[in-house]
Amino acid sequence: MSPVLAGVLQLLALTAALALAYVPLGNHLARVYSSPKHLRIEKWIYQGIGADPDTEMRWPAYLRGVLAFSLAGVLFLYLLQRLQGVLPGSLGFASIDPDQAFNTAASFVANTNWQSYYGEQAMGHVVQTAGLAVQNFVSAAVGIAVAVALVRGFARSRTGELGNFWADLVRGVVRVLVPIAVVGAVILVACGVIQNFAGIHEVGQFTGGTQQWNGGAVASQEVIKELGTNGGGYFNANSAHPFENPTPFTNLFEIFLILLIPVALTRTFGVMTGSVRQGYAILATMATIWVGFVALMMWTEFAHHGPALQAAGGAMEGKEVRFGIGGSSIFAVSTTLTSTGAVDSFHSSYTGLGGGITMLGMMLGEIAPGGVGSGLYGMLVMAVIAVFIAGLMVGRTPEYLGKKIGTREIKFAACYILITPALVLVFTAAAMALPTPGDSMTNSGAHGFSEILYAYTSASNNNGSAFAGLNADTQWFNTTLGLAMLLGRFVPMVFVLALAGSLAEQQPVPATKGTLRTEKPLFSGLLVGAVLIITGLTYFPALALGPLAEGLA
Repeated sequence: MSPVLAGVLQLLALTAALALAYVPLGNHLARVYSSPKHLRIEKWIYQGIGADPDTEMRWPAYLRGVLAFSLAGVLFLYLLQRLQGVLPGSLGFASIDPDQAFNTAASFVANTNWQSYYGEQAMGHVVQTAGLAVQNFVSAAVGIAVAVALVRGFARSRTGELGNFWADLVRGVVRVLVPIAVVGAVILVACGVIQNFAGIHEVGQFTGGTQQWNGGAVASQEVIKELGTNGGGYFNANSAHPFENPTPFTNLFEIFLILLIPVALTRTFGVMTGSVRQGYAILATMATIWVGFVALMMWTEFAHHGPALQAAGGAMEGKEVRFGIGGSSIFAVSTTLTSTGAVDSFHSSYTGLGGGITMLGMMLGEIAPGGVGSGLYGMLVMAVIAVFIAGLMVGRTPEYLGKKIGTREIKFAACYILITPALVLVFTAAAMALPTPGDSMTNSGAHGFSEILYAYTSASNNNGSAFAGLNADTQWFNTTLGLAMLLGRFVPMVFVLALAGSLAEQQPVPATKGTLRTEKPLFSGLLVGAVLIITGLTYFPALALGPLAEGLA
């Protein structure tokens, strides 16, 4: 079988699996966030944290819940790392330095999972399981909660109430993430991913001596790392490590986990707003961008330029032979078009244009299908902007799902899409202008610039993947990337919840002959164009200095 055909077959198998899970999981999510009942374990949690799950919140109260919970998570994870040296199960590792502890705490709470450390050489079992793995669950649940709040904004009328953050958070963990993660972890263990609490031990005889390997609760962290679009690996090699991702099947299964909830949430959106066709329109937009990026990535990596690439069947540098170019390309696109950031190959080793594709996927806002929760609310914000543009074209007040998109709503949407580009470009410019940050670059020229541009793009968009080659474990990068992750995660949420509150207060507008049919393919095409033009072109000058210059050289 040719490598190209193998890649296409993997793509078809993945699409079929997602199609089978789409309706049942999407409907389940809609029931979870619409049910008036509470499970017994949920009631115990509410009592423990002192929350009333039946109290409806307006958007400022909902936002305060998001920020308070996340701040507590940052402080707890920071202290856990600083105290690692005296904790049991630390495997003899010392406490984490302050700047790196801040960076890691901000990273995992912001659902970014950027890592400026070697996981198997820095974090013991307690920090990995009680700290990092826990944040993998709750940070994902926060993203889903904010997305559901925006959906309620479209679905409700003449009220500013968006639900209860604490109820949405707990339900997301208890009813969605934990059950799927348990099943997924069992599948990974059955396929060879390790799950233990073994310490450091020497393995085999190698040239010059033995090699030290860690054990760990890898399968349970690996599954939520992908399912919650987190991305932080137990080992430095991430999903390229055979302990995390041993076979082509586990590779495809992990891609399935990455895409599962973001794809299903479009069905949830349709069900909760009373029009499943609206959900299909959003899904079609996401699918068009995702398939297009996968096709482009495979083309750039399979292109045979030179005898070395011809002999290898494509650009195999930095890729695992057991996954091949097809599996690696699908993984790379899926992890950068979502906020996952896990890698099964080194993006720095991709062709110049291939590396640019991974960057552009993040620069679009990771909305195809995007992160858990963040992908849906990001695409809905873009839908609001697309409707507004269409309204300007025909000279009428734009409407979306029966809600007028006026000055207030478009200001919230515009602020949302301006935050991350500002963070990426300002921090990148500062790093290139100052004398010391440039010392962290392994490469010079266009590729070296791409290393820094990729780092801030990954952090600000809460992706977490690295281009490789950049030494990010410095005070400058630990601090600035940590700030970029926190600002890139929570400032956009302010505008999303404000937009949700504004929409929920409106009186529904009846559809007329002049109303734009947003469930039609025409609107999906308009939305694809708005995503590519409005967000993609923002970064074109920066891309021209990095991956485009390298790819066209």
